[in-house]
Amino acid sequence: MSEPDAIDIGARDFFTDESLLGDPYPYYESLRGQCPVHREPHHGVVAITGYDEALHVYNDSVAFSACNSPSGPFPGFPVPLEGDDVSDIIEKYRHQLPLGVDLPTLDPPQHTRARGLMLRLLTPKRLKENEEYVGRLADRMLDDIVPRGECEFIGAFADPYTCLVIADLLGVPEPDRLPLLEKRKAQVTRAGAVGADAKALPPNHLAYLFDAFTSYVEERRREPRNDVLTGLATATYPDGSTPSVVDVVRTAAFLFVAGQETTVRMLGFALQFLAERPDLQELLRKERDRIPNFIEETLRVESPIKSNFRMARVPTNVAGVDVPAGTTVMFLNGAVNRDPRHFEHPHTFDVDRANARHHLAFGQGIHTCPGAPLARAEGRIAIERILDRTADIRISERAHGPVGARRHEHSPSYLFRGLSNLHLEITPAGPKGG
Repeated sequence: MSEPDAIDIGARDFFTDESLLGDPYPYYESLRGQCPVHREPHHGVVAITGYDEALHVYNDSVAFSACNSPSGPFPGFPVPLEGDDVSDIIEKYRHQLPLGVDLPTLDPPQHTRARGLMLRLLTPKRLKENEEYVGRLADRMLDDIVPRGECEFIGAFADPYTCLVIADLLGVPEPDRLPLLEKRKAQVTRAGAVGADAKALPPNHLAYLFDAFTSYVEERRREPRNDVLTGLATATYPDGSTPSVVDVVRTAAFLFVAGQETTVRMLGFALQFLAERPDLQELLRKERDRIPNFIEETLRVESPIKSNFRMARVPTNVAGVDVPAGTTVMFLNGAVNRDPRHFEHPHTFDVDRANARHHLAFGQGIHTCPGAPLARAEGRIAIERILDRTADIRISERAHGPVGARRHEHSPSYLFRGLSNLHLEITPAGPKGG
């Protein structure tokens, strides 16, 4: 990967410019060249492209609210954000923002209660128990894919694999799993659409899940089972009180969606890197203990969450830059994870990078992605099984063009970064011990 050339940031609107979808990195470098904390000129959003500066804001939940975490400047508040403390305005109108009362947007103490409930259920023990199912699922899917010698990887493997893993963990009935996947894909396609009509997640982004999960939670309260949904349905807060059904449903719906989005994109980029690098394939086939760091470097180089946001509650200062109350602050994770002050030769994919896991692809602070351990386990198991079952993986030149002139479509979103499709050619592995 070469160093990106500088571009004119004044001529590019991050939220509407489709030319930034394929390769946003020159834009990121140009922003950082101005300042790692810089107000972009089109929407008044303060963009953070520096690693240390991102840590500062991620870890300050007093000065910065997560109320606009998935929406940023769109649609905005229905009233002006005026004064030196906009906390009361945030609380009054929070419910009108996309996901405004769901886990990603909550602030303490409400966030502390909701997240604590979730983390008591996604325990290392429970996730470890789930790995046997994940391995069987990957093998079953590869049984169909590998003999064909080719596939569109996102649709054939990454999307259904991640959906079925989280659905099984939660205890979603099998007949409901793939229909819910199709509805999720339709919603995500609309989220953060880049273009003249740039928009964030719709306010009812998870509404399609609420009816389904309401019936699941009510059923688990009547007839408990050995699954995460039962744990959610029957858990109590630290003070002994029982969450309402709607609070449990919000948590379960968020888990279902968040348990897929990052992993689908991570797997797409991981297979793209492998298919472009026969040497890397061979290395990982021989030395499987390198796979976890390969996954971390994939997340660093191509961060699945393109942008994430905060709202300044009060006037504050980040790295010498004044940030007035009511200002939308935007983390550009792909820029942060390529900050040369923290990552040496940041545009180079280095499977041996010692600090690869320092990336902020899963966020940081109190809103660190609770599903990160699950995503890492899914990625590791999938890569292991894929390498077990194949002798060679290649990019389809028919679909994506020759080396040096590849054509790839990326998610048309300013919120997410991922491949829309990835066509692969596969040589199956020969019989073991042959």
